[in-house]
Amino acid sequence: MAKKKTETPVQAKDGLPANTHILGAGEVVQQRITDTMELNFMPYAMSVIMSRAIPEIDGFKPAHRKLLYTMYKMGLLTGARSKSANIVGQTMRLNPHGDAAIYDTMVRLSRGYEALLLPFVDSKGNFGKAYSRDMVWAAPRYTEAKLDPICAELFGDIDKDTVDFVDNYDSTMKEPTLLPVTFPTILANPTTGIAVGMASSICPFNLRELCETTIALIRDEEADPMDTLKAPDFVGGGQLIYDRTAMEEIYRTGRGSFKVRARYTYDKKNNCIDVTQIPPTTTCEAIIEKIIERIKAGSIKEISDIRDETDKSGLKITIDLKRGVDAEKLMQKLYRSTTLEDSFSCNFNVLIAGSPRTLGVADLLLEWIAFRTDCVKRRIYFDLTKAKERLHLLRGLEKILLDIDKAIRIVRQTEEESEVVPNLMIGFRIDEVQAEYVAEIKLRHLNREYILKRLADIEDLEKKVAQLEATLASKAKVRQILIEELRQVERKYGIDRRTEILYDVEMDEQDVGQDVPAYPVTLFFTEQGYFKKITPQSLRMSAEHKLKEGDRIQRAVETDNRAELLFFTNRQQVYKSRASDFDDTKASVLGDFAAAKLEMEPGEVPLYMAVTSDYSGYMLYFFENGKVAKVPLSAFQTKTNRKKLIKAFSDKSPVAVFRQIAEDTELVIVSSAGRMLLFSTGAVAPKPTKDTIGVSVMTLKKGQRVLEVREYTKGMFQKPYRYRTKNLPAAGALLSAEDAGEQMTLL
Repeated sequence: MAKKKTETPVQAKDGLPANTHILGAGEVVQQRITDTMELNFMPYAMSVIMSRAIPEIDGFKPAHRKLLYTMYKMGLLTGARSKSANIVGQTMRLNPHGDAAIYDTMVRLSRGYEALLLPFVDSKGNFGKAYSRDMVWAAPRYTEAKLDPICAELFGDIDKDTVDFVDNYDSTMKEPTLLPVTFPTILANPTTGIAVGMASSICPFNLRELCETTIALIRDEEADPMDTLKAPDFVGGGQLIYDRTAMEEIYRTGRGSFKVRARYTYDKKNNCIDVTQIPPTTTCEAIIEKIIERIKAGSIKEISDIRDETDKSGLKITIDLKRGVDAEKLMQKLYRSTTLEDSFSCNFNVLIAGSPRTLGVADLLLEWIAFRTDCVKRRIYFDLTKAKERLHLLRGLEKILLDIDKAIRIVRQTEEESEVVPNLMIGFRIDEVQAEYVAEIKLRHLNREYILKRLADIEDLEKKVAQLEATLASKAKVRQILIEELRQVERKYGIDRRTEILYDVEMDEQDVGQDVPAYPVTLFFTEQGYFKKITPQSLRMSAEHKLKEGDRIQRAVETDNRAELLFFTNRQQVYKSRASDFDDTKASVLGDFAAAKLEMEPGEVPLYMAVTSDYSGYMLYFFENGKVAKVPLSAFQTKTNRKKLIKAFSDKSPVAVFRQIAEDTELVIVSSAGRMLLFSTGAVAPKPTKDTIGVSVMTLKKGQRVLEVREYTKGMFQKPYRYRTKNLPAAGALLSAEDAGEQMTLL
C-alpha cells in the first residue's frame, strides 16, 4: 500500500526558507528542486571546494596542513621518528576523516613515496612508490615518520602570530588557517584536486629557479618569469618537450599542457632498452600493459620480451629487442603509441582569501609575495610588541635601582599582600605592570649586580625597538627580508634540475609514415564534431550513417590511413592528428567525439576538418563580413611533432565557411540578402600569416553577412557573367528569373 503524501510547511525560522519541510517518520514530502540544491547540494559543493580539494596560497590542502601541524606539535621536527599509527591517531584530533585517509595523505607527502620534489615527511619503511600502481605501502603500524628538515621553513614563525588560528572541529584545540611558509610551496610541489564543478592541477618547479623568479618579482612586479623559471621539474625526471608558445600560455593564464617523455639507455651488450624515468602521469604497469597490447595487435614487432626490473636502486623497465632493431626508431614509435610520452595538463586553480582563482605563474607568485609580506610584518610587530613590553618592565626596574632599601622597606611595612603592588606604584611612581614585575623578583636577586645586568639590556632593547619600527615602516626593508629568506632556502635546500628540457624535438615524418599501415579509408566529419574512419569494404556493407539527432555530415573525404588531419576550432586553434590515430569503425556507430579524443580545452569544439598528405593546396576562410583569407596549407606544417597550433585564423570576424582547396578554382559566395558572387580564388593573394584578416571580396550592407559558399559547376547559371565581376570587392547579383527556379532547388 502506497504511503500517503503529506506536507508539513514550516514558517521561516532558524535561517531556513519558509517552504522548508520537516520530515517525520514515514512521511513523503514534495520539495522544489531549487530548494534541494540550495539546502543540500550547495553546502556540500562549497565544503569540497573550500575544505578539501583546492590548495590555498601556502601550497597545502586542509588535510596536508592538519597532518603537518600535528607532527610539529608532537615534536617531530627535531625529535626521533614516531610510529605512523601514532601520528595518524593524533591527527584525528584535527582531521576526523578516518585513519585510512590521513595515512594516505602522509604517504603522498613522504620521501619514500617519491611523489614530491620537496618531501615534507621523512619516512622509514615501505611507503610504496608513486610510479608503481601495484606497489602497496605497508600498514601504519609497521612504518615510522618524522618531519623533514625543510619543514622548519613551514613553522619557523608560527608562534609569533604570523597567521590566524581557529578552533578545530570540536573546539578543543587551535589550528592554523595557513602555514607561514618562507618560500612559495604552491609551485614547488605538484598538487592535484577535483572538487565539485572545478579542479586544480599544479606542476612543480625547481626550487632554485623558483626562488630566483620570486626574488625577481619582489624587485620588479613586471619581471618575466620565463627569464628565470625555465620549465616545470618533476621528481621522477623524464624529458620535457619544450614548446615556447604552449609554455607562455601556461605561464600567462595558468592553463595548458605540455608533454613529458621517458628517459632510457640502450644496452648494446644485451641488446635491450632500459627505461629508468617515466612521465609523472603514468605508472610502469600501465606502460608495460600498453606495450604488450600493441605487440598482441601486431603494430609492434621489434620486441621479444618486456619486464619490470624495478628494485631498491629505482625504477627500471627492460625491453629486449630482436636482432637488427634500431632502438631509437623503436622508442619513437613507443613514444607515439604508449604513455612513455604523456601530457601533463595544468590548471593553476588556488584558493585566494577563500575564493577559487585560476592564475598564471607571475600572478600566483605575486599573491604569495603579498601573503608572505603580511606574515613578515606580523612577525615584526610581534617582536616589536614583546621588546616594548620588556623595555617597559626594565624601565620600572631602573627606578628601583635608585633606592633598593626603600623597595624592601615598602614591602616589609605593608601589612596586606594585596597592597604591595599599589604601595610600590606610589613609592616609585611606576605603573601596575612594572610594580608587579618588581614584586615578583626573588629575594636573592635584590642586589646591585643583578639589577645592573638587567639594566644593561635597556640600551640594546632601545636599539632593537627603533630598528623594528624602522623596518615595519619601510617597504624596501621588508622586501629585503623576503629576499634574504629566499636566498637562505635556496642555499640550504636547492637541488639540481631533474627533468631534462628538450628544446628541439624533430620527428622523422618519413619514418612515422612507414610505421603506419597504408590502406584506403573514407573520413567523415559531422557538424557536431564526430569523426569516423571507415574502410571501403565496411562502407559497402553499411552505407547508412548513425548520427545524433540534428547532426549531419559536414565532410566526407576519400584518402589514405596515413593522411594528416587538421581540426579547426572555435578558439582559433588547430589540433593536428593522423587518420591512423583513430580506430577503424563502421557507419552504424556514432564515431569518435573529436574534442574528447584530441583533449581540447573545456568549451572548445571543432568546426572543420582539413585532410592532407603533403600540405599542398590552400585553406580559405570566408568571414561573415565579406572578407576572404587564403593561407597555404604548408603554413600548418611543423618540424616538431606539435599537436596544437594557436592563432590558426583571425578572430576579428566570425568565420562563415571553411574551405580546403587543392588548387585555385571558382566558387560562389551567397549573402544573407540573397546575392551571389562568382569569383576565382586566384584573385585572392595567399598570405603566409595564418591569422590574417583577409581581403574584402563581397561588399555587404549593414546587417548583411555571408551565409554559404558553393562550388561552381558548368551550367549552374544560364548567364554566369551576370554574377562575375572584373574588380573585387563586389556586391554580386540577385538571381535572375531564369536561374531562380533552378537555384531554388539547390538552396
